[in-house]
Amino acid sequence: MIENRTSQNSTKLLPANNKAADSVTFKGNLYNKEYNVYLRIDFYRKQIRVPGQDIFGDLPGFFGDYEDGRKWLFTDAVLVNPRCAKLQIVNDYGSEDLEATLTYEKDGSFTLTQESGSTIKIARNRKWVKMPKKLVFVRR
Repeated sequence: MIENRTSQNSTKLLPANNKAADSVTFKGNLYNKEYNVYLRIDFYRKQIRVPGQDIFGDLPGFFGDYEDGRKWLFTDAVLVNPRCAKLQIVNDYGSEDLEATLTYEKDGSFTLTQESGSTIKIARNRKWVKMPKKLVFVRR
């Protein structure tokens, strides 16, 4: 819940997913330069389409790679508080899944933390490379 002061003497609690609380923090394109990967997210409307993979329909977002076409899909995103979202992620084959959090940091960056389940992997030089448990992204 987010505290919203409507007057000096009354306090109204809003659900964390309420658009009035915030509708821009967890929306947009985020980039990690070190691995050349990105996130495309909209945790409010949850209407992101994965390019070339419309069969999945509207999603809260996905993890993409500029050097490879494979994606990791965000099948669910729940705002825990104004600075943190809990994610359910699955690869585009449906064979691996994990839980993660995406946290908005004080410096304006975002930290994706893989918590339980599989590890996100990307393809480099015809080999799988495991992503670190924590990845930092910035707005692009």
